[in-house]
Amino acid sequence: MSKILVQTGDADGFFDRARTAAQKADRGEVFGEKLTLSFEDPKRMFEVLSEQRRRLMSEVMREPKTINELSKNLHRNRSSISKDVGLLERVGLVTSHKQPNPGHGVQRLVCAVAAKIEVVATLEAA
Repeated sequence: MSKILVQTGDADGFFDRARTAAQKADRGEVFGEKLTLSFEDPKRMFEVLSEQRRRLMSEVMREPKTINELSKNLHRNRSSISKDVGLLERVGLVTSHKQPNPGHGVQRLVCAVAAKIEVVATLEAA
């Protein structure tokens, strides 16, 4: 994946994108290297994309890193990093997998799912 668009939107927008994607698939067209992640509530989007999580994503976008490396580079404890990685995995912004750590068991390697993340928020009067 080369790009992720994180945006605010409503259910109608989601279904419009899904319908367009289904029509494209029916025609046998190739999907681009772009994924859209929508949040109905801008507040929730900004909670997920906190400053600390954005810094974490920037680190792994440069190159995959272990939880220990992220903890050291970001000056945060391992537990907080692990929780943030778990949340970012659930929403689809990072992936992680266990790999051998010779002489020390296993370690968790965190990878970005895209080289670029674009964030768009639309705020409206209630």
